[in-house]
Amino acid sequence: MIQLDVLIMGQSYRLACREGEQQTLREAVHYLDSKMCALRDSGKVKGTDRIAVMAALSVAAEFLSVKSPQGPLGDQSMLEVKQKLEAMNSVLDQALAPQENLF
Repeated sequence: MIQLDVLIMGQSYRLACREGEQQTLREAVHYLDSKMCALRDSGKVKGTDRIAVMAALSVAAEFLSVKSPQGPLGDQSMLEVKQKLEAMNSVLDQALAPQENLF
């Protein structure tokens, strides 16, 4: 496993990924960070936990629209889609775990 140090909304996280998956994880972090920062900067959502949930819902909605029969993931099996969702959830869990200790 490879350890990557990343920033999400200015908060440092150390994430693990498999060899060769570093760029994909970095892209996911960048995408999530941009979503969360946009929500924070809009002033409509307060609190890191709420921002994270709203960002996760936004990403899930985007994913589901892509998974529709007309979308680019329409030809993938449910197992493949489930594996992609589990990988995304793992990244979110790792990123949010330090936040749980703040309360």
